[in-house]
Amino acid sequence: MADVQSYDDRDGWIWFDGKLVPWREANVHVLTHALHYASSVFEGQRAYGGEIFALTQHSERLVKSANILGMDIPYSVSEIDEACREVLRANNLQDAYLRPLAWRGSEQMGVSAQNVKIHVAISAWYWGAYFGEEAIRKGLNLAISKWRRPAPYTAPVESKASGLYMICTMARHEVQARGFDDALMFDWRGQVAEATGANAFFIKDGKLYTPTPDCFLNGITRQTVIGLAKKRGIEVIEKAIWPEELESFEQFFLTGSAAEVTPVRAAGPWNFEVGDLTMQLRQDYIDLVNRRISNA
Repeated sequence: MADVQSYDDRDGWIWFDGKLVPWREANVHVLTHALHYASSVFEGQRAYGGEIFALTQHSERLVKSANILGMDIPYSVSEIDEACREVLRANNLQDAYLRPLAWRGSEQMGVSAQNVKIHVAISAWYWGAYFGEEAIRKGLNLAISKWRRPAPYTAPVESKASGLYMICTMARHEVQARGFDDALMFDWRGQVAEATGANAFFIKDGKLYTPTPDCFLNGITRQTVIGLAKKRGIEVIEKAIWPEELESFEQFFLTGSAAEVTPVRAAGPWNFEVGDLTMQLRQDYIDLVNRRISNA
């Protein structure tokens, strides 16, 4: 996952407020509201073979996320879709990760910022396996984070808001310093929630279990994998999952646009098999995004 090249010093093009600009010139002022008050939302999506998977779903979610924060993006979903395709073409990319971002500008400073411009930028770059190829073979080793997902009455949990990822960064930094790959986070009640940037799935007796997404995002990859599992006739159970239940699960994997489908071999004191069903669902997902199968 490490990248030796700085993200601000690259060749290429970024779509910025309606036009392509050279990568190094896609800058904002230090007094941008989003930098001080986290008034920004984003998406993460992947292109495979020149086609962006679930593009419109991601663009719709970007607009929804912004609306939850009281921001009106000045572009339609179809315009955002086309801008993403334009960025992919301009950078001559086939397999890529894309990052659309919307944020409040620098016209007003203070907690209240009713009269600022809403900016949008879209960038794209090649990004291989999020956790590395070895993680796909061996499975991730997770620690349990001390940080918890917030209650829905304390934060805009249905928005992919940048501010909500502060605790994710803190959680992952802390566990990586101890040699772990990522952190498994519980929610404010103590129930199993998700990893720092990916949804969680568990397997027991041929059934798929996943926490109810009532305080974290119901990920697009999560929804896709549920569809793939049901297509195979696998029963999918969405429920509250308590930590003491983890001992009973046989397999565990994460899903996300960046993570795709990545197996987990351990989470805290609990160990899991990198099993056939996990790897089958991973292959189904890879086949789907590369248009080798249909999810209809």
